[in-house]
Amino acid sequence: MRKSIALDMDEVIANVTPKFLDIYEKHYGKRLSKADYWGKKIYQIEGAMNIRETLHEKGFFRDLPIMEGSQEGVRKLMEDYEVYITTAAQEFKYSLEDKYDWLQEHFPFIHWKQFVFCGDKSILGMDYMIDDHVHNLQTFRGKGLLFSASHNIHETEFTRVNNWAEVLAFFANEKT
Repeated sequence: MRKSIALDMDEVIANVTPKFLDIYEKHYGKRLSKADYWGKKIYQIEGAMNIRETLHEKGFFRDLPIMEGSQEGVRKLMEDYEVYITTAAQEFKYSLEDKYDWLQEHFPFIHWKQFVFCGDKSILGMDYMIDDHVHNLQTFRGKGLLFSASHNIHETEFTRVNNWAEVLAFFANEKT
């Protein structure tokens, strides 16, 4: 029986940061540098909390760019593992439909039965989870991998992967 991987969507296979940078620039007339938001989420910058509200808009999650290397990486993982996209999709009204459509467009090789739209990832009983949020990994019973994002750079509790090349290297080592 093949081992399973729970794979988060936002900031792991879908790159949310460029969208928030564009929204910030549109609202405030300034393009943020990495130093401006490093160590937090862009909407946690003082005075920018209102841009978090854009998460509630239809289409926010629909046109996110693909995380570099994720399509090829997921295909490679699927050769040896059962891969499930596990994403929180109910907090924001339109995110479930947007995320489903995004996955169908960018990851059509993943069967819809492998999409797990949930609110609480602690229910997942898989062998591995790749996520950018420590709180999801803390309640996960399998092996957690922290995918680097601006808001988690100071976290040291979990094995860190900075990009898809490192994800694949980790799993190549797991097979040996």
